[in-house]
Amino acid sequence: MDNMERTDYDSPWKAALEHYFKEFIAFFFPQVYAGIDWTRNHEFLDTELRQVTRDAKIGRRLADKLVKVWRTDGTEYWVLVHIEVQSQPDPDFARRMYTYNYRLFDHYNREVASLAVLGDEQPNWRPQRFGYELWGCKVGIEFPSVKLLDYREPWATLEASRNPFAIIVMAHLKTQETYQDVMARKEWKFGLLRRLYEHGYQRADIQELFEFIDWIMNLPPELELALWQELQSYEEGKKMRYITSVERIGYQRGVQEGMEQGIELGIEQGAVQTAQESIFKILEARFGTSPAPLKATITKLKELPTLKNLLVHAATAATLDEFQRLVN
Repeated sequence: MDNMERTDYDSPWKAALEHYFKEFIAFFFPQVYAGIDWTRNHEFLDTELRQVTRDAKIGRRLADKLVKVWRTDGTEYWVLVHIEVQSQPDPDFARRMYTYNYRLFDHYNREVASLAVLGDEQPNWRPQRFGYELWGCKVGIEFPSVKLLDYREPWATLEASRNPFAIIVMAHLKTQETYQDVMARKEWKFGLLRRLYEHGYQRADIQELFEFIDWIMNLPPELELALWQELQSYEEGKKMRYITSVERIGYQRGVQEGMEQGIELGIEQGAVQTAQESIFKILEARFGTSPAPLKATITKLKELPTLKNLLVHAATAATLDEFQRLVN
């Protein structure tokens, strides 16, 4: 399988931040967590953030969040959480953190703590400060930042953690690592979804984290359908229909219908190879080969139900021999 389309990291990170803000701070910034009074509700200040940034020519905004919290000493202050999840480092990132901070302080006269999470793939890009000095005048900012790449080494720590952001970080990293390996992404996606049950998350949390994993770990339709079938079998075995329950069946049907429409369209236009080539690519990715006699047999097949079943079996068969027996 060739490179998959670019993953949308920004939207799922925004959703996760809003749903698990307390867990986010605890996971990435424990010192900040200790200074916040969590008995009082926090408040997202999206309107305030838009007011100070909409007329500022400061580049592309990503998963930025402004949150009002209360300190343990009873005073109010604001936390600016800026999530940098683009694929390449941004040379203007630290300057943008400075610009956001001083504009918020100037506009609202509120102390603002700026925090950064770096989700790129460049290990040496670690912005933590911006400033300059002119004739004895110093201005600038230093801000805490964490690098998601640093969590690759202590992987066992992620696996042991019950914090939802451990799962989120694993999904983020594995999405990057499997950019050119669709079969590996499918296996990791299923493994992370299974982990949601093994860690004993509540139904609501399983569904929320599923949304994040499903959003960023995108798969081709034929593998998405195979994943759904595995997940259904797993849930039936656990007697816990949390993800593949009635409210999610429409999504599964949409995937299957999309596959069928795509195959039918290819057949109608004379491009019968579309369906067969998808099977060949999956076989080559999984088993390293798709033998010429097998290709010849599949190339002769034109029936939609047969092609659909073979797409699924190509993704789920334990061995190449097993798949060949199904074809013959």
